[in-house]
Amino acid sequence: AEYMGDAMRATALRLTKRLRHRGPDWNGIYCEGRTILCHERLAIVGVDDGAQPIVNKTRTLILAVNGEIYNHLSVREQLSKDHVWTTHSDCECLLHAYAEHGPNFMEKVFINGMYAFVLYDVEKDLFVAARDPIGVIPIYMGHGRDGSVWIASELKALQDHCETFEAFPPGKSYTSATHEYAQFYQPGWWDGDQIPRKQVSRLELREAFEAAVIRHLMADVPCGVLLSGGLDSSLVAAVAARHSQWRTEDYSGLTAEQRAVVERH
Repeated sequence: AEYMGDAMRATALRLTKRLRHRGPDWNGIYCEGRTILCHERLAIVGVDDGAQPIVNKTRTLILAVNGEIYNHLSVREQLSKDHVWTTHSDCECLLHAYAEHGPNFMEKVFINGMYAFVLYDVEKDLFVAARDPIGVIPIYMGHGRDGSVWIASELKALQDHCETFEAFPPGKSYTSATHEYAQFYQPGWWDGDQIPRKQVSRLELREAFEAAVIRHLMADVPCGVLLSGGLDSSLVAAVAARHSQWRTEDYSGLTAEQRAVVERH
């Protein structure tokens, strides 16, 4: 939204309070020029120093994100060693991936996780937003009569100031430089002409399923499982119980073989 001083800041804080239930641990706000980023945080990884919006060392890149980046350690290894990391948050890797590859970084760096984020570039005065490939994390975009763009996790934060609304499409990024979406997630199985002919491997299926559960255990705080009573949730709970004795966020306790499975899937 276009920043117009203390009045607009107060408005932004009033609107973000409507989402307080999504992040009761603490809230943060960034105001600069025409841009305001607000965040209501539920602390899961980097509890002590992962407050948002996350700001880089030079305060030129600002990030507000909801979600978890499961392969953030691998992303760190892929990026230049010149980046200065200011938190232990799994989401900070998005800042440095943008710094290294630009607005279309989602097409160049594989981000494995569930997420929705807005990243503001102070020097270029533009923002980039994106949503995970499946659309696990909710995110909506609204447009004001004055041409302003509003983005939030729930529509209730947009309804007062927007004339039009849309659900942010999964697997796409958006930049204010072009006001267009870009499809960064393009799996081969989207091609209707490609008919799967490979024989199902039960071992590969088990490895992929177990790796997915292990990734979702990434946390610096206790976590649990909500059971529906069906076979699928029972299997998730069984795998989670088997691996819950070690902290998966930093692969503590994993053998080299176990880590390879998690990274591969």
